[in-house]
Amino acid sequence: MTSSLDGLKDQLLTISRLDDDGVYRNGAAKRAARTEAVECALRNLWQEAVDGLDFDVPTQGIGLAAVGSLARGQIGPYSDLDLVIIHDPHALSADQLNMLANAIWYPIWDAGLDLDHSVRTRAQCQAVTDHDLPAAMGWLDVKPLAGDAEIINQTALTILERWRKAARQRLPELLESAKTRLDRFGRLPYVNQPDVKEARGGLRDAVLLEAIAASWLADRPHGRYDVAFERLLDARDAIHLAARKDTNLLLSAYQAPVAAMLGLADPTLPQDERAARSIDDLQTMLARLGRTIAFSLDSTASRAQRTLPQGKPRFSFFQIRHPRAQGKREAPKFETVAPGLALHEGEIVLAPDTDVTADSALALRAAVQAAQHACAIHPTTLANLAQVPMRDHDWNDEMRALLLELLGSGDRLLPVWESLDFAGIPARMMPEWEAIRNRPSASAAHRYTIDRHMVEVTSRLTRTRPVELGAGGEYDDAHYTALLLAGILHDIGKRPGIDDHAAEGMRHARVIVERLGYGAQIADWVTLLVQLHLKLSEAASSASPQDQAVTGALAEAVRHDAVLLDMLFDLTRADMNSLGATSGETISGRTGWSSWQSSLVTTMARAVRRQCK
Repeated sequence: MTSSLDGLKDQLLTISRLDDDGVYRNGAAKRAARTEAVECALRNLWQEAVDGLDFDVPTQGIGLAAVGSLARGQIGPYSDLDLVIIHDPHALSADQLNMLANAIWYPIWDAGLDLDHSVRTRAQCQAVTDHDLPAAMGWLDVKPLAGDAEIINQTALTILERWRKAARQRLPELLESAKTRLDRFGRLPYVNQPDVKEARGGLRDAVLLEAIAASWLADRPHGRYDVAFERLLDARDAIHLAARKDTNLLLSAYQAPVAAMLGLADPTLPQDERAARSIDDLQTMLARLGRTIAFSLDSTASRAQRTLPQGKPRFSFFQIRHPRAQGKREAPKFETVAPGLALHEGEIVLAPDTDVTADSALALRAAVQAAQHACAIHPTTLANLAQVPMRDHDWNDEMRALLLELLGSGDRLLPVWESLDFAGIPARMMPEWEAIRNRPSASAAHRYTIDRHMVEVTSRLTRTRPVELGAGGEYDDAHYTALLLAGILHDIGKRPGIDDHAAEGMRHARVIVERLGYGAQIADWVTLLVQLHLKLSEAASSASPQDQAVTGALAEAVRHDAVLLDMLFDLTRADMNSLGATSGETISGRTGWSSWQSSLVTTMARAVRRQCK
């Protein structure tokens, strides 16, 4: 028995075909063509199902609708179909409704298409979306396909109206869902094998942004955001084609072919170098797209949150004067927290009349305040900080102190550094950062990109010396400064074509530290730690702590200095703790080195320390 869906899967792949040079072009047009093909096939399928039943299906009170990506016109080559039959409770009996549904669902499965399906009344649709946030997000885009379009449109309109009425109450829930996904999937710019839908800055964030806009709490951005979103959909389509299935996970095996499909492979390079370079370019592109989408969501959410009730009358930047007006609105309140900066409604903002072009330390000062107050930098302020006249040299004492305070802010360093990176501040501090920014690690043990890994390592470094080695107390200011700088620079040498990144890194580290104006002694310690940051773990995994030649060589490498050994141990521990989900045990939500790894490295370090003073 033939069906209108026969050959649809092949048709979708034909629409999705690559150009002769292997590049996937005109993604938006292909998504529109796939959507049209699916909708046409489903309309025909509905009619075939209705004609094939031994009872009459009314023309009113029941219809087939698309929700989710199909309704938005964004389906990929292998996307599932998200469909729902909406019906009046009296349109058909339960048995008749079941027979109609089976006549729709089974041909779709027989055609080899993935299907997410449901059968609901209008009241059931409203109940689900009232209590299930993901369902509500999907139902903000509904498209009638067949049957009674009126019942579908009325259902969609009712859900939209209910969303708008409840949006102020549900906005915190929506933003909390974004945070939950961030904790689970990480940030798109920083994950080596990202989920381009669920990661922070991915397609799911775009859905949340559209939901905020649909609520009328705030309009969404256009222009740059729209371009980024369409390009990320192109990447999703290419992942489908590489994987030959519905997936949003950019595994290592898919990265080179996806990069080639997106036109990132240089045909003039040798094959091996071409693949490696194209993967780097893919990661850089995804980071740019992810940052644009995440920033757009943050800025839109920030505007929307200003509409939420705060328990007192809200201010207005515009005083309303009217002869019959009773009083006036409350003026905005700013709590000055540092020169040029204020805390306003839980965010760091520029203080009134601040000239961002006249204060080279302003960006670092804002970052430190955000870390101290555990809050975000307002998106508009963040964009303005890109104008700060910061250079990679001519630093003053305030800038050096601020950088160290930021690097020593623990877990709060991670989101703040990400904000600075969006404004391009790290590369302004040290141009060498651009070479490793968004660059994936070649090691399968690393979950994160090189730059994100170095920030993670730094966030784990503390002033307390390692009690495991019998050390007591804290590092003095100079040693702690060197340790933090070594953390943020230890993998700075991981550049394309470099085999020994530690040797390459020590060269760059010395230049960077000296250029920023730190003393010669600190530059020397940082250089040494970057040079040696792999040595302790390598020795622990390949040699016995009873081997005097090995322990003696390590003691000599740290100049028989117990403090330098403690610093190397702390850097090694933070480095191994920060590798990712494959490296060991999870401790308080953060991956830690295993007890076996800890024992090996600690035992080796103790043996070396006995030869130090």
